[in-house]
Amino acid sequence: MTGPRLGAHMSIAGGIHKAIDRGLDVGCDTIQIFNKSNNQWHAKGLSDEDIDRFKKAKDESGIDPVVCHDSYLINLASPEEGPLKKSREAFLVEMQRCEALGIPFLVMHPGSHLGTGVDAGLERIAASFDWLYERTENFKLTVLLETTAGQGTNLGFKFEQLRAIIDQTKEGERLGVCLDTCHVFAAGYDISNSDGYDRTWKEFDSIIGLDRLKAIHLNDSKKDLASRVDRHNHIGKGKLGLEAFRLLMNDERLQHVPMILETPKGDDYAEDKENLAILRGLIGL
Repeated sequence: MTGPRLGAHMSIAGGIHKAIDRGLDVGCDTIQIFNKSNNQWHAKGLSDEDIDRFKKAKDESGIDPVVCHDSYLINLASPEEGPLKKSREAFLVEMQRCEALGIPFLVMHPGSHLGTGVDAGLERIAASFDWLYERTENFKLTVLLETTAGQGTNLGFKFEQLRAIIDQTKEGERLGVCLDTCHVFAAGYDISNSDGYDRTWKEFDSIIGLDRLKAIHLNDSKKDLASRVDRHNHIGKGKLGLEAFRLLMNDERLQHVPMILETPKGDDYAEDKENLAILRGLIGL
């Protein structure tokens, strides 16, 4: 078994194409990026040169796919008209940038209901996607709903919530899912042992469907099972432990799914190299 395509989140400092070079240096088969600053609402438009340099670098690198993550400022479940409008417009720009760059997947945290209740929040997310999909009719891009830890009023910590968003969105077939190992563990899905791992994937397949799984975030958890707190740790160094990742690396159902680190790191990416080496060392065990 060769194992799945592995990678990490890479910085776009100096130009989006630079993320490809950084990924190659680390030894990535796949990478995740922001397509603009993740802590600002606005971004300078992409020039034809920006797009060409990115596509050329990607084609020459063999890195595939490149996955994008949206800005953390966006909340498609906001109950307030102004912030909801701003979030929808910002997410539309993110979708347009991904489409221009030829990026197939845009990962997003579904949103926070801010005290108005789970059902109302899920309805607003679906209505937001209806608004977005009306404006992106011929896009090839697939938006991926990310499983969350359920911190605060964040939605998406139960598989049933993701299913509800898909079912309530008119073009729900355009939505996929990204599973985050830290988040599902913190949300209460115990994937740290073989029994819990098998039970979790059976539940995922029954409620959402494995065919909708398009990416996996590989993160150990600093916090306990069902803590509902989102704190990433290095592979094997947290409450999840190595067994969860050994199971993932050797799960034949998931060999085609890109798996991407979002673990803490410094400027030289030494931690990414170490985490990738640990993961690749688990293949075949």
